Amino acid sequence: MADNELPVDQVATMDLNDDAVQRHQFSDRVLIKSILTRPDGGAGLAGQQVRVGGWVKTGREQGKGSFAFLEVNDGSCPANLQVIVDKDVADLGQLVPTGTCVYVEGMLKNPPEGTKQKIELRVQKVVDVGMVDPAKYPIPKTKLTLEFLRDRIPFRPRTNTIAAVARIRNALAYATHTFLQKQGFLYIHTPIITTSDCEGAGEMFQVTTLISDADKLEKELIKNPPPSEADIEAAKLVVKEKGEAVAKLKSDKAGKEAISASVTELTKAKENLARLEERSKLKPGIPQKDGKIDYTQDFFARQAFLTVSGQLQVETYACAVSNVYTFGPTFRAEHSHTSRHLAEFWMVEPEMAFSDLKDDMNCAEAYVKFMCDWLLDHCFDDMEFMAKNYDKSCINRLRMVASTPFERITYTEAVELLEVAVKEGKHFENKVEWGIDLASEHERYLTEVKFQKPVIVYNYPKGIKAFYMRLNDDLKTVAAMDVLVPKVGELIGGSQREERYDVIKSRIEDMGLPLEPYEWYLDLRRFGTVKHSGFGLGFERMILFATGIDNIRDVIPFPRYPGRADL
Repeated sequence: MADNELPVDQVATMDLNDDAVQRHQFSDRVLIKSILTRPDGGAGLAGQQVRVGGWVKTGREQGKGSFAFLEVNDGSCPANLQVIVDKDVADLGQLVPTGTCVYVEGMLKNPPEGTKQKIELRVQKVVDVGMVDPAKYPIPKTKLTLEFLRDRIPFRPRTNTIAAVARIRNALAYATHTFLQKQGFLYIHTPIITTSDCEGAGEMFQVTTLISDADKLEKELIKNPPPSEADIEAAKLVVKEKGEAVAKLKSDKAGKEAISASVTELTKAKENLARLEERSKLKPGIPQKDGKIDYTQDFFARQAFLTVSGQLQVETYACAVSNVYTFGPTFRAEHSHTSRHLAEFWMVEPEMAFSDLKDDMNCAEAYVKFMCDWLLDHCFDDMEFMAKNYDKSCINRLRMVASTPFERITYTEAVELLEVAVKEGKHFENKVEWGIDLASEHERYLTEVKFQKPVIVYNYPKGIKAFYMRLNDDLKTVAAMDVLVPKVGELIGGSQREERYDVIKSRIEDMGLPLEPYEWYLDLRRFGTVKHSGFGLGFERMILFATGIDNIRDVIPFPRYPGRADL
């Protein structure tokens, strides 16, 4: 936020007679937010000269074309500023089409009594216009479905819904950093490219240059074919001749200069032969060794992938500087077309040294409550928009989660509750029995029906959880926990990490994973091991939970899923 741009909480305490309308620090304009989010709706700013810029949401000519009303929005808040332009100020036909960008200067005035607006802008000068051909504009001025907008990614942010989602997403990201920084966590940037599979699921995008290298080589070999055997034999003959020439000069006790020149020619002949021999080995296609792809020829000299989680890497810092977190994009090559899956998504992953499972659950609960409170305090106008257009209960849901202690039950207790529900006539698509991975329908039953509040389920069967989760004394369960919330089910997954070297080594082997890629991870247990725990929050799932929007593709700016990677 710019130093001279007032946040909402400061605007709320501002003297309504204060005539210092806030200009953006890095632009010669006033944010519409700084006008309209005052407690008086901007009425106290009447008489001030301002410049505003934004995009026309709706525009219409009035008074037989003598003036035009424009509803202008610059994205700083959900509300539009009403702008009035007379025909002698500008060509009204250029200004009224939806999507037109206008940069105007004028006087803020109080509208006539009885109108819903508290303030409007009377334009005295049009500084600039980004015109639109209404016949070709990709976003028609009608009610649009979110599915329709997915085919118009560059223009989605110009709609009320996607702009509101962007502000809510920004607020949640800011809240995340605020919460963790206040608790003394260090923000660690973990790598996007990794050689480790954190989940052990194998659904990873591979990072390789072998294919592009093979394409380049194939084109190059067509343009410059490799040397023939005759070419190599001829080069060998030249080396032999040059070598004999050097030998003869030496035996004849020739001058140093002549011998040196002859040696230079021999060296060049040898270098040429080496180049030809090396080039003769080039073969089109992906390099192979022993019938398998030879990854030693790849960019990183080994297999590499896009990360599914920064957890393993951030643990190296937790085991050195105590409390850390990573917040970044993660990837999964899962061919899923559900409303809950993306190929690229963001994860918040805190990790805490000297913390056990209970500490982990306490941190997760406090973090979720903090984010809910933050939206209510900083994004209430956008949340009102969501309540009006998508989910009437979203604001009450945030309030409930922010103020209600989370229920905590073991996995075994959760399964028992679900079995009771089945006996009482509840039908689940997925069978309920000890050992299953709880499905979304099970999670939502627990949060929305049974407890009607967030639930933390902990101590899961080891067979359905990752190798790094700490084995409990019963040898059947691990110290894992999931935070379940209404609307989306699982929001957070976490655990106390296995700090015992022998145990985690056995877990890796039991899951059929190779030890070699995890040797560095095992070293953390060999040298100065420490009790530690952490969790991962699916950032887009938090936005789904907050907004009530149904499809995860609509809460990330540039959704990636099977068959689509626009822009």
